[in-house]
Amino acid sequence: MTKLMQWLSGVSLLGAIWALVTFDLLELSLPQTYKEVAWPMPLYLLVSFGCFSLATVGYRVATFNDCEDAAKELQQQIKEAKEDLRKKGLKM
Repeated sequence: MTKLMQWLSGVSLLGAIWALVTFDLLELSLPQTYKEVAWPMPLYLLVSFGCFSLATVGYRVATFNDCEDAAKELQQQIKEAKEDLRKKGLKM
């Protein structure tokens, strides 16, 4: 099962439970407070997911590692490529 299918099945399950509680589809006679809490739940989950995503991206940016050796190697390869192109007659 792919990650997308896992997410879609989880969202579908939550959506079905939300619809059952909010619209009382099974006629469970739930108290009104349950319906009042369940109604805005998708919005709360969306905001929570956005906050989590923002925090995750911020953390990953803050802890991003510099690869100085790889940068030097890449600069050397660029110099070699430019020299090779000059030898072949390309003017820069």
